[in-house]
Amino acid sequence: MKVLISAAGSTLGRVLADGLTEQHQVVLADSSTGLGHDSSTNDLVRGVDAVVHSVANDKEANASHRLDTAMRRTYNLLWAAAEERVPRVVLLSSLSLFGKYDEGRAVTETWRPMPTTDTEVLSHHLAEFVCREFAREGRTRVVCLRLGDLVSDSNESGSTSALYASDAVQAVGRAIVFDLPIGRTTGVHQPWTVFHVQSDVPNARFLTGNAQEALGFVPAKRS
Repeated sequence: MKVLISAAGSTLGRVLADGLTEQHQVVLADSSTGLGHDSSTNDLVRGVDAVVHSVANDKEANASHRLDTAMRRTYNLLWAAAEERVPRVVLLSSLSLFGKYDEGRAVTETWRPMPTTDTEVLSHHLAEFVCREFAREGRTRVVCLRLGDLVSDSNESGSTSALYASDAVQAVGRAIVFDLPIGRTTGVHQPWTVFHVQSDVPNARFLTGNAQEALGFVPAKRS
């Protein structure tokens, strides 16, 4: 498959580019500078089978720039993807949207996000809003992965929401190709699907049962 990865210069983008290249033809883009509302974005997505989009850009950029990426550039990308009939967009969001909940609670995809005004958290929340509305209007199908805290496979961070690099690659790889669920009342593929994704770490904060059952995500066992 031909897969476009945005935010190619971010740590997450580089991890995915390296991990997905063996199975897919990967195209890289920089969502912090490109993705204008013009033909160049259409040219970028034309002919791709899936778009993997993240707003995990340069954390040194000012808040206005990062929020612009989360909203306007995400809108432009989704608009172009819909016009070019890209069958699937995978949005990489964050489990930080649930950071305000008590750590003892078993948070699932049915819980309501509680974003803070932190720029990174708010960026993920706004990107979800844009993608969800596109999907609900039937313009394209979006799989939203809310990811844990990305760490390298050799890093024992101690985070209860850690996501090891290899598990991130596996989850995104599955999101690109898995069979979308069928709506119970519509009989067609659901346009908006959300999964929580983190690694199998001690005292894991978030439940990943839905991702394991429907997406086929199997976090590696680590001692």
